[in-house]
Amino acid sequence: MKLAVVGGGSTYTPELIDGFARLRDTLPITELVLVDPAAERLDLVGGLARRIFARQGHDGRIVTTSDLDAGVDGADAVLLQLRVGGQAAREQDETWPLECGCVGQETTGAGGLAKALRTVPVVLDIAERVRRANPNAWIIDFTNPVGIVTRALLRAGHKAVGLCNVAIGFQRKFAALLDVAPSEVHLDHVGLNHLTWETAVRLGGPEGEDVLPRLLAEHGEAVAADLRMPRELVDRLGVVPSYYLRYFYLHDEVVRELGRKPSRAAEVAAMERELLAMYGDPALDEKPALLAKRGGAFYSEAAVDLAASLLGGGGSPYQVVNTYNNGTLPFLPDDAVIEVQAAVGAKGATPLPVPRLDPLYAGLVAHVTAYEDLALDAALRGGRERVFKALLAHPLVGQYEYAEGLTDRLIAHNREHLAWA
Repeated sequence: MKLAVVGGGSTYTPELIDGFARLRDTLPITELVLVDPAAERLDLVGGLARRIFARQGHDGRIVTTSDLDAGVDGADAVLLQLRVGGQAAREQDETWPLECGCVGQETTGAGGLAKALRTVPVVLDIAERVRRANPNAWIIDFTNPVGIVTRALLRAGHKAVGLCNVAIGFQRKFAALLDVAPSEVHLDHVGLNHLTWETAVRLGGPEGEDVLPRLLAEHGEAVAADLRMPRELVDRLGVVPSYYLRYFYLHDEVVRELGRKPSRAAEVAAMERELLAMYGDPALDEKPALLAKRGGAFYSEAAVDLAASLLGGGGSPYQVVNTYNNGTLPFLPDDAVIEVQAAVGAKGATPLPVPRLDPLYAGLVAHVTAYEDLALDAALRGGRERVFKALLAHPLVGQYEYAEGLTDRLIAHNREHLAWA
């Protein structure tokens, strides 16, 4: 089995490598190719990756290359973890929206739109080259904004599934609070990527007992603290929103907070420099503890599980993924990409039925889906007016003056990445 990771020079890759090594019985990789244009980073990451495999007794071959076509040739699955523009572009995404009084964040709001505009054309080009190399290869997208990028891939006819680590993070945290094995926790997870709610926490499977009321009653303070939301808000909702709902429910508070401290991008950039220095140590043969602060917890387990199921192996029968709606949420178009529990196998992902979604959540899902329609159109066809309309439609922007100012800033800061600008 051959897997390729595009963006393999990421400082996060050793987390993925560690998962491949530990879970080799679930996903028996014989060849793993790390593809990245940044040769120096790739050498450091690739060296550590080989040492991790050796330490854990994995006999798979690890290859590093900057040649995309060679790297994906014959791959059974290709994992995408790109950051077009690097941390410098992320720093911009997180700062210039604040000038207009809007949230600066890399996956939602104006910053998220900027990332989508930079990313979608690049991902579609990669996907076409994957299809030429092996039309049967699966593409697993972990590149943000996952919902928009996955929708672009599916609309272009690619065999693609989007993946996020929010759900597996909740599963692990809830399992610890309930003192059960993670495999016992099944989430009724519903919404869009980075706009989801856990509406039930079931023990044993999709039909199991819902213990969410007990979880909130006994551990509500811990849950709310982890979300950085008021306990009263979580109790009144009666569900567990993802951390990203904080940008919607506490928008002005978050804007003030972001204006008072260094950006997350600056923190990550400093962390990456430290990690790369560690990766260059020939004695290091395991992922360093610092990597846990980098973000993306449990991504390796989720990626292994998904790849194993898509490739006909021993992955879990139900997984939270991003895929076509196809009537699951009846108030959305069939070709909207939603993030829900799905049955996953060699033919792809089929969403499980979802109970009627409360209007409190359905309204926001419909609103952001409309924005994503416009964002994808802007990413595919370009043009200032399309960017403006996408920003005007976003609930974190939504005002003419803000949308005008943000449009000018977005284009100015991203001109080198926008072919039409």
